[in-house]
Amino acid sequence: MNKIKLLFSIDGEGRPEYEVFFQDKQVVQPSRLGFVLQEDSAFYRDFELVGTERATFDQTWQPVWGETKNIRNHYNEMTIHLRRKANPSLLLDLVFRVFEDGVGFRYRFPKQANLTYFVVKNELTQFNMTGDHNTFWIPGDYDTNEYSYTLSKLSAVDNKELVEKSTDIAVRVAPDPYAVQTPLMMKTANGVYINVHEAALLNYPAMQLHVDRATYSLSSSLVPDAVGNKAYLHAPFSTPWRTIIISDKATDILASKTVLNLNEPSKIQNTSWIKPMKFVGVWWEMQIGKSTWSYSDFADSTDAQGRPIPNNRHGATTANVKRYIDFAAKNGIRGVLVEGWNTGWEDWFGKWKEDVFDFVTPYPDFDINEVMSYAKSKGVSIIMHNETSGSATNYERRLDTAFRFMKEHGYNSVKTGYVGKIIPRGEHHDGQWMINHYTRVAEKGAQYQVMIDVHEPMRPTGLQRTYPNWMASEAARGNEYNGFSVGNAPSHETILPFTRLMGGPMDYTPGIFKIQGYSNVPGRQVHSTLAKQLALYVTLYSPLQMAADLIENYETHMDAFRFIKDVPVDWDDTKIINAEPGEYLTIARKEKNKNNWFAGAITNENKRTATIPLSFLDKGKKYTATVYADAPNADWKNNPEAYTISSQTVTSETVLSIPLAAGGGAAISIMAPDGK
Repeated sequence: MNKIKLLFSIDGEGRPEYEVFFQDKQVVQPSRLGFVLQEDSAFYRDFELVGTERATFDQTWQPVWGETKNIRNHYNEMTIHLRRKANPSLLLDLVFRVFEDGVGFRYRFPKQANLTYFVVKNELTQFNMTGDHNTFWIPGDYDTNEYSYTLSKLSAVDNKELVEKSTDIAVRVAPDPYAVQTPLMMKTANGVYINVHEAALLNYPAMQLHVDRATYSLSSSLVPDAVGNKAYLHAPFSTPWRTIIISDKATDILASKTVLNLNEPSKIQNTSWIKPMKFVGVWWEMQIGKSTWSYSDFADSTDAQGRPIPNNRHGATTANVKRYIDFAAKNGIRGVLVEGWNTGWEDWFGKWKEDVFDFVTPYPDFDINEVMSYAKSKGVSIIMHNETSGSATNYERRLDTAFRFMKEHGYNSVKTGYVGKIIPRGEHHDGQWMINHYTRVAEKGAQYQVMIDVHEPMRPTGLQRTYPNWMASEAARGNEYNGFSVGNAPSHETILPFTRLMGGPMDYTPGIFKIQGYSNVPGRQVHSTLAKQLALYVTLYSPLQMAADLIENYETHMDAFRFIKDVPVDWDDTKIINAEPGEYLTIARKEKNKNNWFAGAITNENKRTATIPLSFLDKGKKYTATVYADAPNADWKNNPEAYTISSQTVTSETVLSIPLAAGGGAAISIMAPDGK
């Protein structure tokens, strides 16, 4: 397909192999495929070819929501039918799809007499690189994706020190010092970008990659279960797709829809209730220590009347939530998230306790009926919060009760969380058991018409196509780390689109306006300018976008908040203007069903000028561009809250030239006459 070619072969030992070429140059050297099964420990050799099938597919489809209105799914497919020459002979199919920007392949275990129920001990997929590429990586951790990114050569990958030092992450299990997480972003010495990930992760553990630092070979490393096995399967079964996106242009990597295209169409027939939205909420104030999730400071103490002793710092009170409802209603924000509304937060973390929350009992100072009635009168939706403290067993037992409670009280969306070690004990966030759990929650949400935003899950793999109510996930180091820890480097948000966001939207929680002075910890701040926080609403895509700061911090900058009010969360078109991972990124997007455009430009710790041609605008039409930019003296460390706002008339001939401060950015709204 165009510049991409895949070659399949079987070597002299009957081992299946593939290699990938870009512009006729080898990008992936011959790489072996196969498994170690409990039923057949050599399910990677002595194969013979028994047949092949070829097909071409070209279709355009429309997502329920997303970055573009139309997505083309165009590929050439080859299915390889293999048989092991051992006795009994077992069958294996390999399905390869070649797209114009990369490849996807998966294993398929057909229905067969000699293999019905089976256990995967290891998957032996290789991605053998051609050189010591520059690589953006985080450790291959079984329980978290919330590390800072490291840029190094493949030969220098060693996660041990980073894992040990990342004490701000609650649970860390990374036994292999040379394992990294996907999506893995690499760049060759001659300027070719390579992204390795997976698509359609269902009923199977997440794939991490072990790096052979001497040969630059990457090999799949599946997250194990409590007894060390990887997956329990029943034929017929198809594994997730392994994906390799390739281009000599960084912008093409970000524009790729291959991961999304490798997922199945929506399982939800009526999707009219699934609606992207912006929200504010009771959240950041807990991250910075202004208030607490818990009603009391004591798990087991009560007053003389047997009531819990209030700490008088609880955030989710009826009065406080009403403040957020009023602010949302006044500013056209559809949702309000309320964390800490329900009992159980006094001993929720660090105890590996199974029964923590019941998901239906509010604290004494949170009147759920009054809050929901008030929100309804203001045209605002309240977002449910179901933190599980890692106890998935407890949540599963109460799942129907929790979602029925949401439906009865008018909640149409929920943010779930899995902070802590997983129960069932010994299971991991990214293992097969939990992958199935996250899927069950998405399906339960579809049953009750509730949208899902999941925190601490496995990183996304395009399942938002199949389950469009699975709107967003965390699964990476979000803005919250600027609240309670050393924070995120200025380059962090320029890396995320090339790594974590390749699989799907992230709930990053942008929009912090008080960059400094929110913490009593000396030196703690957001490593960004205020203008960059605005730009993130465009550059970090999500159909759920939080305006994460406190109301009072927005009320002192309502001129800048105008951009958050205006920027949509659903789009008809997206243009990647320029990009370089770890350096800079500029994206423009067209508002859903309107002719307005919004653009965001961000940079790392280096100041630079963003050059933005507006050639995507309709020719001959005049637009009004409002530019929210760093002030001339702005700097993420020394003067982060300095910004300017200016307006000008623009056309498709206009080229904007906007200086970006160190750690800075710019946000631009480009409004058509009457929005048409």
